[in-house]
Amino acid sequence: MDLMTITCERVVSPLPPEDLDALIEATSAGILDGGGFGWLQPPGHQALARYFEGLLLVPERSFYVVRENGVICGAGQLVRPPASYEAHAATANLTGFFVAPYARGRGLGRALLEAMLKGAKAIGCKVVNCDIRETHVAAIGLFRSFEFEHWGTHPYYARIGGQTVRGLFLSKLLANENEAARWQSNIAMPDASGSASSTAPEPKANAPAHGLTLYPAIDLKDGACVRLRRGEMEDATHYSDDPGAQAKLFAEAGCRHLHVVDLNGAFAGRSTNIPAIESIVKATNLPVQLGGGIRDMAAIERWLEAGVSRVILGSVAVKDPELVRQAARAFPGRIVAGIDARQGRVATEGWAEVSELEANDLALRMEDAGVAAVIFTEITRDGMLAGLDLEQTADMARRLSIPVIASGGVGSLEHLKALRDVARDVPGISGAIVGRALYDGRIKLKDALDVLGSC
Repeated sequence: MDLMTITCERVVSPLPPEDLDALIEATSAGILDGGGFGWLQPPGHQALARYFEGLLLVPERSFYVVRENGVICGAGQLVRPPASYEAHAATANLTGFFVAPYARGRGLGRALLEAMLKGAKAIGCKVVNCDIRETHVAAIGLFRSFEFEHWGTHPYYARIGGQTVRGLFLSKLLANENEAARWQSNIAMPDASGSASSTAPEPKANAPAHGLTLYPAIDLKDGACVRLRRGEMEDATHYSDDPGAQAKLFAEAGCRHLHVVDLNGAFAGRSTNIPAIESIVKATNLPVQLGGGIRDMAAIERWLEAGVSRVILGSVAVKDPELVRQAARAFPGRIVAGIDARQGRVATEGWAEVSELEANDLALRMEDAGVAAVIFTEITRDGMLAGLDLEQTADMARRLSIPVIASGGVGSLEHLKALRDVARDVPGISGAIVGRALYDGRIKLKDALDVLGSC
């Protein structure tokens, strides 16, 4: 009788073709057996290949596989909150956990879960959370055998075959006995007024804010770097004919990210400033997030393969939300929603059209679709140097569990300080896009980076 060998590992580099094929086969079987990853039917080999390859590009995700006699038969992911979410820094969410139906009942799920919990402890996690369909009885039993606590039930978790399926929320405390006792003694309880109180010490008034990321903007029109006022193409200020050189200047000054918009593309509905964008990507090793006229899967794939780090979907978020959902599944962590608004109403087509849709409503839909972050711009302030719309930005960030990047109106260092101060109370705000003020010299890059604590 052959001996069965079970091994688990964290995947840190692209899988060889035979391993990727085995993983896709196991995933497809798991989806057919009861759904998973948000799919009711397997999306196909190519889509799953992109999905798993994309996981390795997301630093907040740790991806594990389990093998039987060397063949991958299951997988799982540990998802940590963004670095700006200080209050949740010790937590991780366990998701995408499955063992193929043809390999169940042989201890693979237990081995995989043990490896993932050990990995969670190794990165400093004190709590692991997960949610699971009530119909996945065997998986629920596995988690409970590892002392996961069932603390809540979602009555409308999923719709499967026309039926509503409930979902269970489970958590496991990984802290040792002393830490657990200390945590539990400091649990915040509502007081008579309904506000949370705790025996934990109050934070110091001068406690530093979490680091915010500075995204210097490179807006492209007819191959040149420009800045618009209130999104009007006729009201553009020309700054540079060499976008690649501009990207190098930002990198040399200490910036760690770039924000690029194809303005012509936003109006045309397709990428237009292609050579300029390619020159920016080649000029530095900085992550580039790109928006403007990207409105189908082919364009998304084209730019991600060309070296763009994240793609910003704007108008298509309103007009084709299913595309956003598909892209977020295929490229986890690499799809961002760009929400531009005039006085709270979403604008599309390069800001030329204003819909009746509220910005916050669209943001919640995009979060549900799986985007990695939201960029919020109040158009009436963009390029006007009068300051960000902090009230709208903070309101949106409070409603979402994904990061919100502020944009539109930064004209002085005081505006960035004001954003930093708001972000102390609203950690969902993760950064700011700054354009005209940097080009005009109203803000020095070093000062901006110092204020935001760029990460």
